[in-house]
Amino acid sequence: MTVETAAAERLEHLGEEVLRVEDLTMHFPIRGGVFRRPVGAVRAVDGVSFAIDQGETLSLVGESGCGKSTTGRMVVRLLEPTSGRILYRGHDLATMSEDELRPWRSKTQIVFQDPYASLSPRMTVHDIVAEPLRVQGRYRRGGADRVSELLDLVGLQPEHANRYAHEFSGGQRQRIGIARALALDPELLVLDEPVSALDVSIQAQVVNQLRELQQRLGLAYLFISHDLSIVRHVSHRIAVMYLGVIVETGSRDEIFTAPTHPYTQALLSSVPVPDPRLRGARERITLKGDVPNPANPPSGCRFRTRCWKAEAKCAEEVPALEDRLGTGHPSACHFPELLPVLPTSGAAS
Repeated sequence: MTVETAAAERLEHLGEEVLRVEDLTMHFPIRGGVFRRPVGAVRAVDGVSFAIDQGETLSLVGESGCGKSTTGRMVVRLLEPTSGRILYRGHDLATMSEDELRPWRSKTQIVFQDPYASLSPRMTVHDIVAEPLRVQGRYRRGGADRVSELLDLVGLQPEHANRYAHEFSGGQRQRIGIARALALDPELLVLDEPVSALDVSIQAQVVNQLRELQQRLGLAYLFISHDLSIVRHVSHRIAVMYLGVIVETGSRDEIFTAPTHPYTQALLSSVPVPDPRLRGARERITLKGDVPNPANPPSGCRFRTRCWKAEAKCAEEVPALEDRLGTGHPSACHFPELLPVLPTSGAAS
């Protein structure tokens, strides 16, 4: 099946739900003592739920260590979840054995953060891109032509196929990683900080390439990033994570123009304003203290130890993720407050 044929099938199903994650949890055991018995657990992801439709980009954002990348790796089953469901078109990937999962792996692929570490230095570009085809037994049926088609799709030349990864720039290496991820005609790509290791000018090129591929191929993206300027450019919907849980979720415009959770407001206050006439128009919110230890998160609201609005109720009761202000999108805060920010621009189409 050619790239264009697979794309035509996906484009016919735009808007259909591709992935639903329900109460996904990942606890890493802490072992101690002579016999290395479990004495606790790092609650890296602690009950995350979201859904992604065909042709849509859902961005997971938050500080480093909040559980974004762990969530992405569980979605593609590189990590085994402690509990929860990963429903791909109604099929629960979380409960499948390796043999049962094999035919489904082609449907969800991942692009890693570091293009220097994710590509083998001992393999040519052709072999890197062809590897998924060989693993799935598809290479014998026109694999060489498929590799050439994929390289062209991401803006690389056919002669690049015989070179090695170290001969390319960071942006070109990331394009090779994207080509490899597209080899099996996936419907969903998990993009784990795909441009954070690149120069700013190259970031824009790769982001624009990803948007073009989404529109052309009808792909769904789970876009993981801490860079809100990029998230603002690529997202349709956003889920804000803090210490393993989602604290606010909504459309790109809802989050950027009307955030209601204090953590979201603090993150957005740090986004650079490109128009010099508007700089200083909003107050920078500086969070005090460090992110709590995920092995021993605070009681009640996990953000309360850094929140300027915290009250006694925040320590006693876990806030539900719900729309308390009627803004159309939910946040997990007992005392949400609408904080208008500067109008957004560069919407994902």
